[in-house]
Amino acid sequence: MTVYFIGAGPGDPELITVKAQRLIRECPVILYAGSLVPEPILAEARDDALIIDTAPLHLEQIIEYIQQANNEAKDVARVHSGDPSIYGATGEQMRRLDELKISYEVIPGVTAVSASAAWLKRELTLPDIAQTVIYTRYAGKTSMPEGEDLSSLAAHKATLAIHLGVTRIHKIVAELIPHYGKECPVAVCYKTGWDDQMKVEGTLETIVDLVRKNKITRTALILVGGVMNPTEFDTSYLYDADQANIFRPRKRKG
Repeated sequence: MTVYFIGAGPGDPELITVKAQRLIRECPVILYAGSLVPEPILAEARDDALIIDTAPLHLEQIIEYIQQANNEAKDVARVHSGDPSIYGATGEQMRRLDELKISYEVIPGVTAVSASAAWLKRELTLPDIAQTVIYTRYAGKTSMPEGEDLSSLAAHKATLAIHLGVTRIHKIVAELIPHYGKECPVAVCYKTGWDDQMKVEGTLETIVDLVRKNKITRTALILVGGVMNPTEFDTSYLYDADQANIFRPRKRKG
C-alpha cells in the first residue's frame, strides 16, 4: 500500500502529468482538497473508488482515512492543487505517515506560478531584468520566519510570486513601492486554470484599485517585477549570434 501525494496542477484538467492522471485512475481511495482541486480532475477515477473531499476535515481525520486504507491494503491518491512542495500542507501529513510507517511517494505538478506565467505569456527571468524568482506569501495568521518579511525579500528586486495575500494587497503594495517604485508592473491571477479564471494587470500604483474593482478576494497569485511588462532586454547567451555556444550543434562536413 502506498499513499501518493499528487500535484494536480492549478485547475485545468489537462495541466496534470501523465503519471498523476494514471494514479487517479488506478487508486481505489482518493482524498482531494475540494476547495482547491476542481472535480473534473477526478473524472477518470474508478467507478468504485472511495472519493473524499478533505476540505472540511482536520489533519487527524485525514490520517484516519489513510490508516483505514492501509489496513485494507488500498493505495491512496492524496490529491493537492499545484505542486505538493509549494504551500501544499503536505509536510505535516508526511511526518505523520513516517510515524505510522506508511509508505508514500510525491508526484510533482504544475505550479500556479508557471501556469500563470504561461497564461500571461511572460518569462519570469529575463537578461538584465531578473534572473531570480522568489516564491513567498504575505504574513497573516501564520507569521514569517526571521528575514523573510516581504520588505527584506523585495530588497533583492527579483521577480516576486506572492501567494495567499490578495486580501492584503494594499499592505503588500505599501511594502514594495520603496524597492520597486510605483511604476513597477504587477499581475494578479485569480484561479488560474479554472473555468472562471481572471487576471488583472497594472502597476504598483494602480493594482489595488483594479483588484477591488474586480472583487478579487481569494485564490489569487500576485506577480511583481519588471518581467511583467518588459520594455527592453538583451538576447540570452544561448541564442546570441555573436557567442559560440557549445549546445548548438555544428554542421557536419560532407
